[in-house]
Amino acid sequence: MLYFKKILNTISKEWCVFIHGAGGSSAIWHKQVKAYAENFNVLLIDLRGHGKSKEIKTTKNYSFQMIAEDVIEVVEFNKIKEAHFIGVSLGTIIIYQIYALKPSIVKSMIFSGAITRLNIKSRVLLRIGRVLNPLLPYMTLYALLARIIMPKKNHKTSRLLFINEAKKVMAKEFNRWFKLTARLTAYLNRVEHENNDKPTIYIMGSEDHMFLAPVKSIVELNPRILLNIVPNCGHVVNIEQAEQFNEISLNFIRKLA
Repeated sequence: MLYFKKILNTISKEWCVFIHGAGGSSAIWHKQVKAYAENFNVLLIDLRGHGKSKEIKTTKNYSFQMIAEDVIEVVEFNKIKEAHFIGVSLGTIIIYQIYALKPSIVKSMIFSGAITRLNIKSRVLLRIGRVLNPLLPYMTLYALLARIIMPKKNHKTSRLLFINEAKKVMAKEFNRWFKLTARLTAYLNRVEHENNDKPTIYIMGSEDHMFLAPVKSIVELNPRILLNIVPNCGHVVNIEQAEQFNEISLNFIRKLA
């Protein structure tokens, strides 16, 4: 089973489950833990191959379904009937898959730096990455991708945190995760056409040049989905503008609790 850490709140019955992105770990939520734990029960999870779950062995290629099933196993082990799922970057796709597999456990979805569609820029970037993957050390490739996705000076803290966390991921695990990107476009196209009847909010940085525009397009087509754009912020809102992220997301959950 995946590594997890839970923080219980003696007053609230609400649960918040945090899902990090590729190359990260539950440590990327360090600016959320205190604020959330004061209000709700918290479940932090390290995904397969990451953080304290890096020793989980598998002989199969990774799939979004496999990773989502890992998370569902942890949620059910802790007897959580439903929860608010908070995800960042590739973690948002895992939450989509959890919803597709077991919608009853998803009370709401909160997405930071969400990956919803791949525009031309992101498709080209991933294609170049797949070409370079066999040629470069995985950390060189990861650092290059992080620099392109989070290029500005005010993105430096989140960029370095992701790079430092990625150093803890073994090369073969990184390669298994990176192979998922080859199926990303087809998967996102399928997800986009599925009905989402759960309360959902996107919290995006105004400087997220790779992924903000596709999110805007989705929200325009579905007025039930909320979008909050945080100014002067890049891809990882929960780190770069933690106070705003916490305020927006906690208010969203309070209205549903």
